[in-house]
Amino acid sequence: MDRPLVCVVDANVAIKLAVQQEFSDQADALFQYLAETAEARFYVPDFFYAECTSTLTLYVRHHRHPAEKARRDLADLEALALAIVPTVDLIQDALAIALAHGVSGYDAIYVALSEQVGGPLVTADGGLVRALAGKGFQLLHLSELEPDLK
Repeated sequence: MDRPLVCVVDANVAIKLAVQQEFSDQADALFQYLAETAEARFYVPDFFYAECTSTLTLYVRHHRHPAEKARRDLADLEALALAIVPTVDLIQDALAIALAHGVSGYDAIYVALSEQVGGPLVTADGGLVRALAGKGFQLLHLSELEPDLK
């Protein structure tokens, strides 16, 4: 990378650190880059942690993910050097995005944050990327990242 990455990451990217899934290697590389690059800034809305908690709860209940591992996973997510932005600072722009482009309010909050910080939203949500393709937003599907970001 030519300059340190400034981006927004959504919960479906972060969960790939805890649960081995397609594109987990790219998620690992992305967060390793954050850990190793002091100038890198990754932003999340404050409800990011609630989304991660909800997703891990589903994995414990329905996919045999051990509860103790879920607790450690959440602690690991808490320890990431993420810049947290209050959702209330994003809701007006998010509503406009959601209504204009037919995406969920939750997804629109991530997109609004991306607009606010001037960096791409990194997501593993292919439907969101397709819905906003060509609409002037910066979205980057996790699969587009090389497993080694150096």
